[in-house]
Amino acid sequence: MARVDDYRAALGLAAEKLATQPFDEICSRTGLTPIRGNRFQIRFLDRQYGIDYPGFRFEDLDAPEREIPLQEQVLILHYMVGADPHRVPGDMIAYREIPGASFYFGPFVKRAVNPLKDVFGRDIASFQRTCEALGGTPIDAGDAAYQFQVFPQLGLQYILWEGDEEFDAEANILFNESTGDCLSPEDAAWLAGMVVYRLMALSRA
Repeated sequence: MARVDDYRAALGLAAEKLATQPFDEICSRTGLTPIRGNRFQIRFLDRQYGIDYPGFRFEDLDAPEREIPLQEQVLILHYMVGADPHRVPGDMIAYREIPGASFYFGPFVKRAVNPLKDVFGRDIASFQRTCEALGGTPIDAGDAAYQFQVFPQLGLQYILWEGDEEFDAEANILFNESTGDCLSPEDAAWLAGMVVYRLMALSRA
C-alpha cells in the first residue's frame, strides 16, 4: 500500500508542476498532441492516452473503461515535466551511463534485462514478432534488436543474442544519452521493464 501511496504522491507533485504551465507551452515542449477539450494525447507503446488539463486525469482513448496503471501515469507526467525540445537525444548509452544509475543497476537488471533474455533468449522469432506488434523498429545489432520511441523525445533499444546448448542468451537495453535529463534513474529502470513486460504479455496472447 505504501508503494501505491508513493505513486499517488508523485503523480500529484508532477501534476502541480505542470498545472502552472500554459497548455500550448506544454504541447510544444513535450511533443504531445492537443485534442479537443483542453486535453493532451500521447501514444505510449501500443496505447493512446488522453490527459486532461489542468487536472491531469488519464483516459485510455481506445478502452475508456480500462484503468491505467498509476506507474504509467507517473512516468508520463515525469516525462512531461522534464521534456525539452532543444535537448539533443545524443548517442545510445548503457543504463550504467545514466547519471546516478549505479544504485539502481541491480533492480534494472532484475526488472528488465533478465526477463527479456529469460523469455525470449531461446526464441528469437517470438521476440521479433512481439516487438513488431508493439511498434518497434528493427535495427542492426545482436541477433535481433528493436528501437521503441516510447516518448516523443525518448527512445530505447532492446538487443538480444540467442542462446543455445553451449552459450547462454544475452540481452542489453540502451537509452538515449539525454535520458538522465528527462527521467530519474529509477524511472528509466521502470520504463525499460514496462516495455519488457508488455512484450511478455504479447508473447502469451
